[in-house]
Amino acid sequence: MIKSAVHVARRVSACMLVAFASATSSAWAQHVIVGIDSKVFWDENGKPLFSPPGKDAVVILDIKDRMNPRIVASLPLMNSVFGPPVNLAITPGESLALVANSMDWVQEADAWKAAPSSTDVFVIDLKASPPAQIATVKVGKQPSGMAINRAGNLALVTNRADNSVAVLSIQGKEVKLIDTIPMGEQVSAVAFTPDGKRALVSKNVNNKAAVLQVDGDKVTYAKYDMLVGLFPYNLGITPNGKLALTANNGASGSADGNVDTVSVIDLELTPPRVIDQVVVGDGPEGFAISPTGRIAVAILLRGSNASKSAFFYHRNGSVAVLKIDGKKVRKIADIEVGGLPEGAVFSPDGKYLYVGNYMDDDISILRVDGDKVSNTGKRFKLPGHPASMRSVVP
Repeated sequence: MIKSAVHVARRVSACMLVAFASATSSAWAQHVIVGIDSKVFWDENGKPLFSPPGKDAVVILDIKDRMNPRIVASLPLMNSVFGPPVNLAITPGESLALVANSMDWVQEADAWKAAPSSTDVFVIDLKASPPAQIATVKVGKQPSGMAINRAGNLALVTNRADNSVAVLSIQGKEVKLIDTIPMGEQVSAVAFTPDGKRALVSKNVNNKAAVLQVDGDKVTYAKYDMLVGLFPYNLGITPNGKLALTANNGASGSADGNVDTVSVIDLELTPPRVIDQVVVGDGPEGFAISPTGRIAVAILLRGSNASKSAFFYHRNGSVAVLKIDGKKVRKIADIEVGGLPEGAVFSPDGKYLYVGNYMDDDISILRVDGDKVSNTGKRFKLPGHPASMRSVVP
């Protein structure tokens, strides 16, 4: 009788934990933030066209209905396509969004040009109705890649023009700069390990990934770098913390017709090191790992903003799907999406993937079944060019 009661209690407790985890999962990551850059486009000769500022935005989407996203807010904040599409992040629990404006817009006579920004990170209250900007934080010059730890109390921002990483504390709705870590070389993206005790930073120009040690809110550069691949613009860490993957763009932020790679880093080794290279295609820029940990995606530019006469020009970019099997990673599919795809976001259950198509002002919606990814053909229209996209990172 006692054993039976204990057994029932354990079963009830287990069911409650599963229910809580399910409720937590469904409550989180229902929003996607999209950075809109309305200042930059490319003509048929691959020449960049610069328009006056004033029409950029940060758009907040509700994705509870996976096939039918809904715009819940559009904030008139500057954004830039010049940089990896991870210049924004959402805290666990979706209380705040942080958005880095990496480039300012400078007028010379009748023309406009981009210049490294004056260090703004916008703080957005996602619980407000509607969501609203509540603060601006000064960090370093040309803030680009961004990551928030699972505890939701610490953010890291890569300052490309300052060769540094800004450390931000998050306490409720208060976000403040508490430290700046010199990195010695340009850095473009950053990711926390799931336990929050380390972070990996891509040194894009010098083809390296660097390790940061994290102890509470104290962040230290371990002075340990790994040579990965050519121009590691973006990166991610698997939900189990065993692997890091770097998307090696190859041509300094653009496609060039040559194949590029994703480097596989074993984080369980001491010290961590590259254990494999996976050929993915031309110009991986956007990058995301599924919350299931079963797949990752590298978003390939494929010359979709190049001159139409270029041998490597394609009207559309594509999604390279990578299967993660233990510590073995391999490419299993290539799926066409729209023109100049940039950001990529998985739904919290890992069953859908959203890819922002810059040239087409829309988002491709892809379905994920295990490790099989297919394009639903459904597009969601946006009020401008999606330069970056992010949700809660698992």
